[in-house]
Amino acid sequence: MLQCIFLLSDSGEVMLEKQLTGHRVDRSICAWFWEQSISQPDSLKILPVIASPTHYIFQIVRQGITFLACTQVEMPPLMGIEFLCRVADILSDYLGGLNEDVIKDNFVIVYELLDEMIDNGFPLTTEPNILRDMIAPPNIVSKMLSVVTGNSSNMNDTLPGATSSCVPWRTTQLKHTNNDVYVNLVEEMDTIINSDGVLVKCEIFGVVEVNSHLSGIPDLTLTFANPSILNDVQFHPCVRFRPWESQQILSFVPPDGLFKLMNYRVKKIRNIPIYVKPQLSSESGTCRVSVMVGIRNDPGKAIESVVVQFQLPPCVSSANLTANHGTVNILADKTCSWSIGRIPKDKAPQMSGTLVLEEGLEQLHVKPIFQVGFKIMGVALSGLKLNKLDLKNLPTPAHKGFRAQTEAGEYEVRS
Repeated sequence: MLQCIFLLSDSGEVMLEKQLTGHRVDRSICAWFWEQSISQPDSLKILPVIASPTHYIFQIVRQGITFLACTQVEMPPLMGIEFLCRVADILSDYLGGLNEDVIKDNFVIVYELLDEMIDNGFPLTTEPNILRDMIAPPNIVSKMLSVVTGNSSNMNDTLPGATSSCVPWRTTQLKHTNNDVYVNLVEEMDTIINSDGVLVKCEIFGVVEVNSHLSGIPDLTLTFANPSILNDVQFHPCVRFRPWESQQILSFVPPDGLFKLMNYRVKKIRNIPIYVKPQLSSESGTCRVSVMVGIRNDPGKAIESVVVQFQLPPCVSSANLTANHGTVNILADKTCSWSIGRIPKDKAPQMSGTLVLEEGLEQLHVKPIFQVGFKIMGVALSGLKLNKLDLKNLPTPAHKGFRAQTEAGEYEVRS
């Protein structure tokens, strides 16, 4: 049972406080948390659950805003973390983004959403479709009316019918002129390559997104050609678990609009799309740098938005780097960013130049780690393939579509 939720800005200011139970949590817990964050910045960032002298604190950070939830009683920690993630997602969707100014301009809606999402410390209504029926998202017309009438509430007078439905994630009596449903496969590749060029780790984290605009109460069945490669699957509440457990079939009644149907992981990937070969040699206070990038395993589609970044070591006083393709920029925080774009087929992009070390240093003792970014449209590098999407209980035929994309997650090349 959660007792309180706080929203903190990136400066530690408490922007919003929502007490959820009769026992009031003092704001001093936020001051304690911020002092700990400043004194231990690296360790606290990776801790979703923190034990304070009086409470257990759950935290997530989204776009510079820290979401804190406090409790003194025994509860599943993942429930608190997942609830905060759902709050952040819904606020971002309602307000068109998350930042300090947007939240301060929409205090009323934020409080109304929290009132409906949690009751006496327990999650209540967390489905976006039902919340939109209860609380109208902010727009220019509603803001003008609130100024004229003095009524700033966006609450609906009647309770949505879906709250008493067996499929509470779906609005009742939906009607669309054109019925269509699109399935998006979005994957992120996490990779570590050591200084010898050996692939140490490569995993793919994927999401099956569905954008549904179907009338009535449709019943969908999605099957994959090779579901055995999937690990650590997580489902939207609309998925019936028994068909998946017995036959690896996704059977569900979808919410209306865009939603995440399933998360998954694929381990032990061996084919990576691009290579990055850094070479560094230093002597007499100067370090020569050469980095080559190219296609390692052609995915059949263009590799786009390729970016290579690395942090210049603190001992580097100046740098002179150029590339035969793309642009090289050195930012104020000593981050070197090489924007390549699309890898050409006629030549391998190369960046080269020199790093001047601080006076008194002969060699570079700290080797940088290269972070790689890319995007490939139309390909799921995990090898996951959609087999069939069946639609039932529809008044008229619907149009179906499928799209896949892969992008780099934590893609590291060590030098």
